[in-house]
Amino acid sequence: MDTKLPKQKSVAAVPSPADEGREEFRRGSAVDALTRAILDHLYFTQARPLTLATRNDWYMALAYAVRDRMLDDWLKSLSHLRNRELKIVSYLSAEFLMGPHLGNNLVNLGIMEPAREALAALGQDLDELLRQEEEPGLGNGGLGRLAACYLDSLATLRVPAIGYGIRYEFGIFDQEIRDGWQAEKTDKWLRLGNPWEICRPEITYEVKVGGHTERFTDEKGCVRVRWVPNKVVKGVAYDTPVAGYRSGVTDLLRLWKSEAVESFDFQAFNVGDYYRAVEAKIFSETISKVLYPNDEPEIGKALRLGQQYFFVSCSLQDMVRIHLLRENSLDTFAASFAVQLNDTHPSIAVAELMRLLVDEHQFEWDAAWQITRATLAYTNHTLLPEALEKWPLPLFASILPRHLEIIYEINRRFLDEVRLVHQGDDQLAARLSIIDENGERYVRMAHLASVGSHAINGVAALHTELLKQTVLKDFYEIHPELFRNVTNGVTPRRWMVLSNPGLTRLITERIGDGWVTNPDELRGLEPFVADQTFQSAWQKVKRENKSVLAGVIKARTGIVVDPASLFDVLVKRIHEYKRQHLKVLHIITLYNRIKHDPQADVTPRTFIFGGKAAPGYFMAKLIIKLVNSMGEVVNSDPDVADRLKVVFFPDFNVTNGQMVYPAADLSEQISTAGKEASGTGNMKFSLNGALTIGTLDGANVEIREEVGAENFFLFGLTAAEVSDLKSGGYDPRKWYGEKTELREAIDQIAGGLFSHGDRGLFQPLVEHLLNRDDYLLLADYQAYIDCQDRVSAAFRDRKRWTEMSILNVARMGKFSSDRAIREYCSDIWQASPLPQD
Repeated sequence: MDTKLPKQKSVAAVPSPADEGREEFRRGSAVDALTRAILDHLYFTQARPLTLATRNDWYMALAYAVRDRMLDDWLKSLSHLRNRELKIVSYLSAEFLMGPHLGNNLVNLGIMEPAREALAALGQDLDELLRQEEEPGLGNGGLGRLAACYLDSLATLRVPAIGYGIRYEFGIFDQEIRDGWQAEKTDKWLRLGNPWEICRPEITYEVKVGGHTERFTDEKGCVRVRWVPNKVVKGVAYDTPVAGYRSGVTDLLRLWKSEAVESFDFQAFNVGDYYRAVEAKIFSETISKVLYPNDEPEIGKALRLGQQYFFVSCSLQDMVRIHLLRENSLDTFAASFAVQLNDTHPSIAVAELMRLLVDEHQFEWDAAWQITRATLAYTNHTLLPEALEKWPLPLFASILPRHLEIIYEINRRFLDEVRLVHQGDDQLAARLSIIDENGERYVRMAHLASVGSHAINGVAALHTELLKQTVLKDFYEIHPELFRNVTNGVTPRRWMVLSNPGLTRLITERIGDGWVTNPDELRGLEPFVADQTFQSAWQKVKRENKSVLAGVIKARTGIVVDPASLFDVLVKRIHEYKRQHLKVLHIITLYNRIKHDPQADVTPRTFIFGGKAAPGYFMAKLIIKLVNSMGEVVNSDPDVADRLKVVFFPDFNVTNGQMVYPAADLSEQISTAGKEASGTGNMKFSLNGALTIGTLDGANVEIREEVGAENFFLFGLTAAEVSDLKSGGYDPRKWYGEKTELREAIDQIAGGLFSHGDRGLFQPLVEHLLNRDDYLLLADYQAYIDCQDRVSAAFRDRKRWTEMSILNVARMGKFSSDRAIREYCSDIWQASPLPQD
């Protein structure tokens, strides 16, 4: 980020902001009004004269000017929160991967070009200022990006909504690649300030931690419970406006920062105990310090559980306050708020809402339970049993003693109902129990969410069916009416209009701009599929996007890639089930074909990897090292002669995704069937004209149905075949022994070809593949290689490839987040949009 003083630029004479009426200057979208607003904020907000303004000062001034233009709609939208006739959607999520705000807000407000002209008059370049913005470090991957897309769609569809989460001071980490290994750097996204947020120090809530509970009899003779904590922290609200696309509605993202109730102990200071004087401040601020602390050690687990409870408690207390501004009683709370739990992270909301109702507002248990279940709904995002959060009982009791009592009571009543209907089936009761009694006892958070919600949804058709058959099978069998499917979606505003302006212009010239809010209108492209002029224009846009990405790759990695080659892209979180190492085996196979026959006819490809591995995930970090080490050998071999290039694009995030998705020719969606819940990267690629090679996993199934089987490269075992193969006793060495090219590739990795002769470096990965291969790489290898050969042949037919690319975009309307939000509103939340002004 540039904070140095710039060279002096010539600036056209611009009248003072005082020369215009304040109304137009604060709200106007004309070039003159924006110019005056930017200068005003540069001088009065940034306190900088033109001669000393840095690039960051210009960015901040522009950001404040844009925010001004959001405030009218925002304040009107906030006023609707007191309208008792409107249900408010509250989206609880541990992550909100919003991406940079400036570009998205310029698009949604419809002032991108006026802002560009205003800045040009001031001697500034909008694109430079867009690059100046730090990406908010509020999320890691698909979970947080989905939450961001949903907020965009809620505002675009004019649905009153609040996103609730944590204002992490530091994001998960910035990724660097050093000697092929991932290195983590602190993500200091707030170091230069955040012009989009507004601190609300008057909106604060106390959150208790630890301690014990006491029973007492109240004035009515009822036995109540008092929680006596050993620590109390304070949550302070930070609000960020989220503008809809030209909808007139701006919704609210409210994030909580943790602070000490009393940040300085004068008594301790006066007796010389300087550490104890600030101990409360240090403890309290730690809670919102970093996204996803390492939860391998016990202290990391405690912090993560504390984070989840902290933001859920603040959020529910805030909803109670808002409701009581509308109504005198909490009896109608479920009519005021539809609360969506985005995965298991916020599932403590079940126990916390019960605590607030029973302990703080003196509700009887049954009435409180009815309100809780009518309010909450749960989205499951994983089929991996190990990813379903559970907390050791001693840890849970030490942090949330009252909640453990409430969970025991919820569980007792729930299991009594189960036993009443399924008498004698103790195994069923044990499997359904919120408390896992096997070995060390745990609180199962997915079970808590399932018991305490009126709806449970998966995020793709296949995922929802597998939920019913696997991790939530017992819940489905006793309460099938609770289960829904809402396939994920992405917003076309950020992922096309902002990130792919060339394609946006081309599409809009042919079919108008209605598709931006109604992507089903993209079907209007189908009549142009065979139009040679349109095809040429389509190819030109893709070539320009690839050239831009090639320039960025060279600048960041030093690797020169050919924009005419097939850009084969695999960017997502690094995890064994996502099978980045299957892609590695494919590249090594192509490399060996060239080595065996230097004249082999191999379609030129640029392989682009990207993604972060969790800091404590050894195998994922080893896969990153393998990608880079293999790339080092392939890229430097003269026999390859630039036919293959391997790139690991560091620090993949929303900002970088906006360059990568529009430039991709081939989207790699190669997870083991039955392991990916949905995916949203697959949607972003297809929406930008990339063709997909993938298994029948997650949303791939529905994407293939929509775009047509002939426009999708399918390979691999189905989820049912994966299950059958594993249950029959899978032996990976059998596949290794039968497939010559596979055996050669694995032997080269084991033999040190890609590790400067070090046979031990990748041995853990090789041994896992040969002895366990949990994600069936070896079983799917040959089908994958054969399918990739079909991809190579198809890419050589430029006309046919372009037709397939156009059809992928034309048929992706279903995967808009607007459609997903409409389904949530009608099927789960019963929420309605604000009436048009």
